[in-house]
Amino acid sequence: MPCAIEDIPSTAEAAKLKTFAPKLIIFDCDGVLVDSEVISANVLIDALASIGVVVDFAHVQAHFLGRSWVTVAAEIRSSHGYLPGNDFEEMYRSELLKRFERELVPTQGVVTLLQALTVGACVATSSTPKRVNRSLELTGLSEFFGADVFTASEVERGKPAPDLFLHTASRMQVAPSQCLVIEDSVPGIQAAINAGMPVVRFTGGSHLQGLSDNVLTMDGQVRCFDKWQHFSEMVPHATSRTNR
Repeated sequence: MPCAIEDIPSTAEAAKLKTFAPKLIIFDCDGVLVDSEVISANVLIDALASIGVVVDFAHVQAHFLGRSWVTVAAEIRSSHGYLPGNDFEEMYRSELLKRFERELVPTQGVVTLLQALTVGACVATSSTPKRVNRSLELTGLSEFFGADVFTASEVERGKPAPDLFLHTASRMQVAPSQCLVIEDSVPGIQAAINAGMPVVRFTGGSHLQGLSDNVLTMDGQVRCFDKWQHFSEMVPHATSRTNR
């Protein structure tokens, strides 16, 4: 599997993570906490096909994943001449939640990681409140975050703008420099960087399989890992492994 932590040479950035003691871990939801992105992509591909717009997974991966619905709708209009209205959005979201009920699972090992955290944790996602709350409920992850779940609906600009992460830090009363973001998407990584927050990329979601290390690390710009047990090795001050 690409981008395993042991495959990446030791760097200054890796050394910083080893000594970094974050006060807050900000998790993206889709593709990080829950393995939802392939499901979402397939539902969107089918929904678009039903109105004559043909896209493939690579297109969805490049242009839609990690972005708010407003951005996705604008991209569909720009690239395909069709602006999805409320009826289309409702059809897509309804089918997506049905698929989630049958297929959605947490990413492998994330429950163990969440149980081991000794610092604050919250969620910041481009998903709607209904979608993220249902995703966390279905996968048994709600208990780890309570009300500390923030969505793009609470800010003016979605990822890659820094608004959501800065809003989250403010609500959690933690300085941006003391937060650590865990993302899977390029817009999310860019948003964290724009917010002045350290960020690592989780690449264990099924939607990122088959991509090269250069793509996953954004040509060496971001530290990535594909198994949750490696997180404690990367950021040892965040878990009970070193803080008992």
